[in-house]
Amino acid sequence: MDKFANMAVYVKVVEMGSFTAVANYLDSTVGNVSRAISALEQGLNTRLIQRSTRRLTVTDAGKQFYQRCTAILADLENAEAEAQGALLEPRGLLRVHCVPGLARQAVTRAVLEYRRAFPEVSVDLVLSQRMPNLLEDQLDISILIARTLPDSTYVSQKIGSSFCILAAAPEYLEQHTAPVTAEDLKDHECLLLGTVDYSRDQWQLISSNGDAIFQPARPSLSVNDMESMLVAIRDGAGIGLIAGFTAIDDLRSGRLVRVLPEYHTHERNVYVVYNSRQYVDAKITRFIDVIKASVGDQLEAIATELGR
Repeated sequence: MDKFANMAVYVKVVEMGSFTAVANYLDSTVGNVSRAISALEQGLNTRLIQRSTRRLTVTDAGKQFYQRCTAILADLENAEAEAQGALLEPRGLLRVHCVPGLARQAVTRAVLEYRRAFPEVSVDLVLSQRMPNLLEDQLDISILIARTLPDSTYVSQKIGSSFCILAAAPEYLEQHTAPVTAEDLKDHECLLLGTVDYSRDQWQLISSNGDAIFQPARPSLSVNDMESMLVAIRDGAGIGLIAGFTAIDDLRSGRLVRVLPEYHTHERNVYVVYNSRQYVDAKITRFIDVIKASVGDQLEAIATELGR
């Protein structure tokens, strides 16, 4: 028997005043009860109970130990209840990583929706392009965009997909003839996006007519952040590659114009990644549910609007 189990037996012996009564209560034997008490006394090198054929007497040390045991066992019971409750009711701190562009456009709104539904959870949202180490960085969840995920011990669920399009500001297209074919891009100022999933020196585009790879002779600008790309395109710096979820509001308002609308990049999957498949806290499972419903539906609607 472990120490906590022995302590629980000891508390019952003090409260019931009989080894036999405790054995019957625990559906055990008098020998097991006696061994539990002896194990505690040997570990403490202290007599807790004086035994006689007629009665048990708790020593002064035994009385003090009883008070400590009841407090410790109550704390243990509360800790177990809290841990089990965490699997049922969302509460505590949830630390979430997300790639910046998707966080600004969709995930932050989903976090606010989640907080309204589960106000007992505080959310720490961390933005970064790199895939984090969840354990080392003390994160509960990561939301990533990638063609495929590397093999790992993490659990992942696909919540949607995304792709990039070519866009420009109306002011730029007023000063430059809009390209009709991918080859026409060579006559334009091209803004290249260089991230983990996109090459800095070329555009890999697809359409219903097949793939097209365009490599500008002299790109006017290369950036590794989607929001910076959006600023450059809005400012009329040229034609740039940008994620559909980042560009959609500006396309709807006319602040941006889609260029070569029959082309887009290969789709990237949007994944939610977390540590374990077993004993997952309710705060994590409920958050994944919200992300799937909110962000997943939004990505699907954008892809349909852009004519995937």
